[in-house]
Amino acid sequence: MKLATIRVNGVTRAVRIDDDRAVDLGESDLVAFLRHSDWATRAATADDETYEGALDYAPVVAPEKVVCVGLNYRTHILEMGRELPSHPTLFNKYARALVGAYDGVTLPAASTRMDWEAELGVVIGAEVRHADTAQARAAIAGYTVLNDVTARDWQYRTTQWDQGKTFEATTPIGPWLVTADDPAVSAQGLSLTCEVDGDTVQKADTGDLVFDPATLVAYLSEIITLVPGDVIATGTPGGVGHARKPARYLQDGTRLVTRIEGIGECRNTCHREMR
Repeated sequence: MKLATIRVNGVTRAVRIDDDRAVDLGESDLVAFLRHSDWATRAATADDETYEGALDYAPVVAPEKVVCVGLNYRTHILEMGRELPSHPTLFNKYARALVGAYDGVTLPAASTRMDWEAELGVVIGAEVRHADTAQARAAIAGYTVLNDVTARDWQYRTTQWDQGKTFEATTPIGPWLVTADDPAVSAQGLSLTCEVDGDTVQKADTGDLVFDPATLVAYLSEIITLVPGDVIATGTPGGVGHARKPARYLQDGTRLVTRIEGIGECRNTCHREMR
């Protein structure tokens, strides 16, 4: 089952995405909808107002928290000659960094080294604190696509990464979440790719994650309560532009496509910020 937040006549609506239509779920956005303890049943049985034709996708959620994970693909870590981490590397992103799956991505005027990072996104569907693995798995509403577009020249100004990770309107997410019980996402690993102007620059399998989604939810729930709509960005594989020789960065007009098997894709054009 696919759930999304779409823009309709200047407002947003939470919807279920069927093959040829979107069904209204009775809430202004998906975060509000996920706060219902019976959201899954409501979503499956909804048969209210429908929207057809081209849909305008907002960010799939407007979360309280976006928690990001670094260094989380086993093959990439080992090929760099590093040891596998014993604990997740965490940093944060703010909701204003998020844009819709087909919106433009802003390349900030302050940065000349904007880079791509294709990632699997995990969306929380129930409040969870001090969870074991089973409780953590049950708290996952579903999975989505995101690209943690990063200002490398700001990220590495200090040993703390946040400042390079949360520039406004840089992070596409969506177009929908696929619920965790959907057979499309039940496989051990899903193919993840990133294309930049038609070139495949990243390709990996989510089964290669060091810390899987349930492990991450359990770990984070020891730190802070996770609530419906929170997003966990699970990390990116090798192939980022900053590591290339010579380095390659996103440019004004670059076409960025981020795709995950069984979930969907974000298709975004990059635009240089004008001050």
